[in-house]
Amino acid sequence: MSWIRDRLKASSKEASGASRAPKELPSTASQQIALDPSLMKRLRRALLRWHARVQRDVPWRQTRDPYRILVAEYMSQQTQLARVRAYYERFLRRFPDVWTLARASLDQVRKAWEGLGYYARARYLHEAARQIVREHGGRIPDDPARLSALPGCGPYTAAAIASLAFDRPVPVLDGNVRRVICRILALGEDPRRRAIEWELRAFVAALMAMGKNSKGGARAINQALMDLGALICRPRAPHCERCCWRFACRAWQLASPTAFPVKSAAPRRPHYEIAVGVIWRPPPALSSRSRRMQRDFESEVLIAQRREGGLLGGLWEFPGGKREPGESLRRCCAREIEEEVGLRVRVGRKLLTIRHAYSHFRITMHVFECWPLGGSPRALGCQKVRWVRCSHLSRYPFPAANRRIIEALREGDLCAKRR
Repeated sequence: MSWIRDRLKASSKEASGASRAPKELPSTASQQIALDPSLMKRLRRALLRWHARVQRDVPWRQTRDPYRILVAEYMSQQTQLARVRAYYERFLRRFPDVWTLARASLDQVRKAWEGLGYYARARYLHEAARQIVREHGGRIPDDPARLSALPGCGPYTAAAIASLAFDRPVPVLDGNVRRVICRILALGEDPRRRAIEWELRAFVAALMAMGKNSKGGARAINQALMDLGALICRPRAPHCERCCWRFACRAWQLASPTAFPVKSAAPRRPHYEIAVGVIWRPPPALSSRSRRMQRDFESEVLIAQRREGGLLGGLWEFPGGKREPGESLRRCCAREIEEEVGLRVRVGRKLLTIRHAYSHFRITMHVFECWPLGGSPRALGCQKVRWVRCSHLSRYPFPAANRRIIEALREGDLCAKRR
């Protein structure tokens, strides 16, 4: 593609004097980017010089401990850095090394993960720790291929661990890095396409190859690119005037940096109505027992553990489910409880309504107070069922929306006395 070749060979003077009038966005279909070695060396020097002055204060970027980096990369999957910060150090205090994590129960790991979301990652991280201990003697592999064999460790996570912990020369393409490269080359196609993915990797690999005999290895390049995207080449309102790569940026020359990267329109997220029940356990006849014990019995509620493998697998919740077309919320609550835990219940007043968003859909959860009409709960549509005192609910890992139910119960004193 001649315009890219010309641009990569352009001098700083020519770039700074170029016209910034918007132009038609280019396409890279079925083309190979010609990487000019002299310019790649210049880009590398400018990037590392800039990064030496400005680095993000990210805890797992300041360590070479493979275990700490592995935990951080699992946590960072589809999760923003600020959210990971709130859990990272706390998780490591609970599980300071791979051996401690491998010995822990899955419920303990889930509880430490509670609130971070994407709970399958907690199960995968736990399984990965056990596999590392069992197959690698507790030493985390440094090879991306062997890392990819760990549960939940996809190509990106494997590359990040290999590069950031062991300085292996593999490109780490997070959203920040993709955006930076798409803009500097003005790639006019969706970067998620396989062909474009290879072009992005080729660009990062070329940057790494320029430094075989100089300071700054693969780890330094990957971290600098991530920080350039996070601090300067931001999705909206990029700081182009402060960018160390402005002299070679095609998107800036086109006066349209925010037009890149090109993305396909995201599908609209569906919305579901959910009805769940806080099912109070009826107190037995306790003529010979104290009022205090009776009050403890009255404060027990039924919770169910979701099946492994699905959404929120292994977490505990208040029984319920999705409303069918034309069905009332109270009827939905009673039907779902019977299907899930085998109890017929009387549905009482509504306690609260909760709105919550997941990555691919949204829900409105209607929470009702319920009482059993007889029988014992069974795990029909779930993994386990359990009667639990409200004061003990905090011992179990719950999804975010269900934790709001617990908070409302506590604040409304419903866990101390059935109303």
